[in-house]
Amino acid sequence: MQRRALAAALAAAPFLPRAARAQGTEWPTRPVTITVPFVAGGPSDIVARAIGNRMAQALPQPVVAENRPGANGEVAARYVMRQAPDGHALFVGSIGVFAINAALRPNLGYDPLRDLSPVTLAVTTPNVLVVNPDRVPARTLPEVVAWLRANRGRTSYSTSGVGSSDHLTMELFKQRTETDPEHVPYQGGAAAATDLIAGNVQLSFQNLGTVAGHIQGGRLRPIIVTGPERARILPDVPTAAEAGLADFVVTSWQAVMGPAGMAGPLLARVHAAVVEALRHPENVQRLNAIGFDVIGNSPDDYRTFQEAEIRRWRQVVQAANIRAE
Repeated sequence: MQRRALAAALAAAPFLPRAARAQGTEWPTRPVTITVPFVAGGPSDIVARAIGNRMAQALPQPVVAENRPGANGEVAARYVMRQAPDGHALFVGSIGVFAINAALRPNLGYDPLRDLSPVTLAVTTPNVLVVNPDRVPARTLPEVVAWLRANRGRTSYSTSGVGSSDHLTMELFKQRTETDPEHVPYQGGAAAATDLIAGNVQLSFQNLGTVAGHIQGGRLRPIIVTGPERARILPDVPTAAEAGLADFVVTSWQAVMGPAGMAGPLLARVHAAVVEALRHPENVQRLNAIGFDVIGNSPDDYRTFQEAEIRRWRQVVQAANIRAE
């Protein structure tokens, strides 16, 4: 149904009045570029290319993903915010780019609320609290908390970097459980997991996709997942709430945005095309298999979620006195 409606709208575009064409409702009239703020192969890149490939099959113009890494997403964000708000420049980025940067970096060169238009929350994935099974005897959340308290000053945790989702998740956990493992940042989740497996640190919150294989191979022991429900690929691992830690729902996420100032009819058109592509059964199956939950909500719902995430992580950053590197 969505595909037929989109096709009908495209066919009718030449007959739209001048005012409608000025708002961009005959979009797209040239190739659409989806900017990715990180190198190829990461979560943002995977989501962008999944959306772009399907959009290209439904639209009369090519859709291409373009990687612009640098400064934890700031390079790409500043590029996108300078593009015309005509729907031909889209942006797929992460919780870091669209929420944590604003909480962590007071001199950030872009404002993710003011300088970008919300399109949709694309996917979410929970973090998983994992421990080295040879270094940590605990198997349940209460046992982990008791072990951390009994070993104050002698424990450490790995993350994919200062200000990452896994870093702030652990800082929130420390605040909620009154524990104090030391932070050891790495350049990415793969390196953080590798050193955890080697026993150089004892525990970590990592994105589900990063550690699922290590869990299944017995190299890491899962304690909790931070989603609102159990993860489909780890059905035996309890949520934080089930394990006794209420109101501890944390997800890493990817969203789609565009330059600020996209007209309402254009935004609705772009949103419909993006969500149709995102929710294609093949994309849903593929993204679910690597730990993502497909969302595809409205621009207003995503904006409300984004604002709440910025407020939440700003509180965590201030309470933990975290400083950007």
